[in-house]
Amino acid sequence: MNRAFNRKKVSSDKSWMHTPEALAKHYIAYNVKLLGNTEVEAPKGTEVVKDAVRKLKFQRHIKKSEGQKIPKVELQISIYGVKILDSKTKDVQHNCQLHRISFCADDKTDKRIFTFICKDSESNKHLCFVFDSEKCAEEITLTIGQAFDLAYKKFLESGGKDVETRKQIGSLQKRIKELENENCDLKKQLQDLEEHMMIAHVPPAGSVSVKPQSTDVFDMVPFSPVAPLVPTQVSNGCPPPPPTTPPSNTAKDLFGAEPFDPFTCGAADFPPDIQSKLDEMQRQRWRGSKWD
Repeated sequence: MNRAFNRKKVSSDKSWMHTPEALAKHYIAYNVKLLGNTEVEAPKGTEVVKDAVRKLKFQRHIKKSEGQKIPKVELQISIYGVKILDSKTKDVQHNCQLHRISFCADDKTDKRIFTFICKDSESNKHLCFVFDSEKCAEEITLTIGQAFDLAYKKFLESGGKDVETRKQIGSLQKRIKELENENCDLKKQLQDLEEHMMIAHVPPAGSVSVKPQSTDVFDMVPFSPVAPLVPTQVSNGCPPPPPTTPPSNTAKDLFGAEPFDPFTCGAADFPPDIQSKLDEMQRQRWRGSKWD
């Protein structure tokens, strides 16, 4: 490995490749292949990254023999860190903040390979990332070195406040990501619940769904004047007599009701003793009207 450096040994008078504005306000992008990352014991050191490169190259050789391709990613380097994105979907796979990167180097025996060590924000473990860069490993290493130099100058100008702000922003971004994942899980649970309720309410094939009859506030079926009257069976099995329809020219009282006339009632409406008396009164009434 050559051109190895950590964040404490960045030269401030070196002539860099990019303008400060490109790294401070935007980012420099590189398309590379990600061999992978592995945990290392130390945060820096040439021998540390050499062991990591050998390990990941061996693992990649096995996967390649099995037909697996090396994934292509995009590196976005700025004074805030190094982002690793999927080259097609542009989804962020890793966001390595600059203050967490402790070591970076390219391989003098293989000009395609470069690597850096970053402390993971969740596990606090040191991870070594190894990339295949198509013979531009030296340029990428120098770009990361320039980002360190500009970030250090900005740190001195702001009195350290800028670093704390970036840490807070990083924590907020992490929390936002967690909330987005929780939101996706809740949406999936809600969708599964709705599907389960729809399945539970589907009637079996061939069954007839009966719509329940609405009731009023007293839990009674409301009366409908247009509903036909259906005769019901009495206890002895015989249907009740048909209702008598009074003549249409019958006079009504003050409240609009028809006056009660016991002589117009049917024989089945009274007991036998009362009915016999009514019949006698009817005959007397008929004789009186005849003599008149």
